[in-house]
Amino acid sequence: MRCDRDRAAARGSRGVAGVGERRVSSGRRGSPVASATRRRRADDAILPPRPRWAISPPPGPAVTRTLKAALKLPAPLCRLLAVRGYETPDAAKAFLRPMLDGLHDPGLLLGARKAARRLARAVADREMVVVHGDYDVDGITGSVLLTSWIRALGGRADAIVPDRLRDGYDLSDRGVARAAGRGAGVLVTVDCGIVAHEPVRKASEAGMDVIVTDHHRPGDTLPDALAVVNPNQPGCPYPNKGLCGAGVAFKTGQLLAGEFGRPPDESWDYLDLAALATIADMVPLEGENRTITRYGLRALEDTSRPGLRALKQHARLEPGRPVDSASVGFRLAPRINAAGRVGDAGDALRLLLSSNPTEAHHFATSLEMNNQHRRQLEDSVVEEALAELPVRDGSVSEAGVVVAGEGWHSGVIGIVASRLVDRVFRPVIVVSFDGETGRGSARSIPTFDLHAAIARCAGHLERFGGHHQAAGLDIRREHLPAFRAAFERVARRELGTDEPVPELRADLAVGLNEIDPGFYHYLRYLGPFGPGNPEPVFVSQNVHIKSVKVLKDKHLKFHMTHNGASLNAIGFGLADRLAPESLGAATGPDRWRGATLPPVDVAFTLMENNFRGHTTIEAKVRDIKAAE
Repeated sequence: MRCDRDRAAARGSRGVAGVGERRVSSGRRGSPVASATRRRRADDAILPPRPRWAISPPPGPAVTRTLKAALKLPAPLCRLLAVRGYETPDAAKAFLRPMLDGLHDPGLLLGARKAARRLARAVADREMVVVHGDYDVDGITGSVLLTSWIRALGGRADAIVPDRLRDGYDLSDRGVARAAGRGAGVLVTVDCGIVAHEPVRKASEAGMDVIVTDHHRPGDTLPDALAVVNPNQPGCPYPNKGLCGAGVAFKTGQLLAGEFGRPPDESWDYLDLAALATIADMVPLEGENRTITRYGLRALEDTSRPGLRALKQHARLEPGRPVDSASVGFRLAPRINAAGRVGDAGDALRLLLSSNPTEAHHFATSLEMNNQHRRQLEDSVVEEALAELPVRDGSVSEAGVVVAGEGWHSGVIGIVASRLVDRVFRPVIVVSFDGETGRGSARSIPTFDLHAAIARCAGHLERFGGHHQAAGLDIRREHLPAFRAAFERVARRELGTDEPVPELRADLAVGLNEIDPGFYHYLRYLGPFGPGNPEPVFVSQNVHIKSVKVLKDKHLKFHMTHNGASLNAIGFGLADRLAPESLGAATGPDRWRGATLPPVDVAFTLMENNFRGHTTIEAKVRDIKAAE
């Protein structure tokens, strides 16, 4: 996954010393009462910025009429298609009905045919092929995909993944030694290897033919491998530069199967794994990626893989029920990732490779425990990091935030950085120190180039790497104050003195009377949703809010009405970050409870609520503001 999010300290620049002051959190939580008090103080002190709404202009009536006549779809759905750029019936049909025969020719991937021929020879000669992946969902599922495919063709294959703490990211000398220990004649990397020049050289010297399959951007030179398969390498004509690592492995597998004359539709057996990785890796769900994901999600509904079935059971996804991108992103993927973050990534590998339901249940249980532990660690670090933020008048005073702690688990600091960005809407770097060395993970806001900013402060770092929105770094303890000051100066210069404000982009204004089960049924055909194809956001204006309930002191549940139409709604976290007084409400002692609200505008997405066998459509509220 990714150019480097939690692991990006794999490459970069040497640093020099700096000076400055600010304390590092001890990482010790103390008593539950003290922790709860600190959390309340931090939560109360920091108010997330209210978003600026941007509603897309409505399409022309003629466009909507043409689409409605041709497609026989509800009018608001036709308006939505037009707003998304599908203004003709042919364009809309192609988007709504992507076809597997429209996938790109895998032979266009530079190096893929050479890789497939070498793998075919290994299968025929019964050579051992060792597949080396990454420790995230993309690397793990891609490794399982290629290993399973080689075995299905009659070959000998095994898969390995690195340990986050002992090995770090990428193919390493230890990974090469492990492959050699398993008798590898061919070593294949998945979702890694594109900058692993020295380990690739050592593997070749040890007698292995090395095939690098990756999707991350290469450096100035490519590793000296037998074949390099990467859509982002120079000279590669493959049209889809947004393939994830498992997507590259899938394409390589298609060519390998072709070497044995296997029918093309056999490759669809691996779409469930490819879809899982594509969603988890947050690559654009456009074109080919969306097609892979659309059909892969269908395969996930009734997958025959014992590992995926056990994982779905722990994630409370019922067999036969539709699986959407949210189910993967928020239920399945975190459980797989948790093994690599706080446990043994090999357990996730063994889970997905298992053909034994009992064994699969054992590994799925292990991943479930890892995920629970990950949540606890994450919440603990978020709590401590919030307490470290520089707050003035209810907002963070720094344009670029650097927080540091002792012994924060390196497997969760990337997630913590993301959560802090959501909270303060600023670029955030979270550093965990172990002795005199710290490892940092950084996340950004859309308008701030994180990698470029860190590069300007590289003199204070041991190493760094990453991209526009995510990065990682290594830093010496004595250099932290100077780096923090330098990063703040760069962020202040780039972002200016005004408070950064997030943007809430809404697709369409709709009346509550237009939302019904039929509309929601057809809305799902626009999915899967994710980067490049975001979940549609609707706005209903001048609605009345009634029967407000506060759940767990932070969520709002209420009823929206307008002109005789109504819709149930829930706003997760809204009670925490939205004051009823800001909407012109007359409030009592309990604020939201009993508040009398004037008409408001509500921005929301739609979701199904299944309760005791009864399914209803509800609004998942993104924001509320006073009616204009």
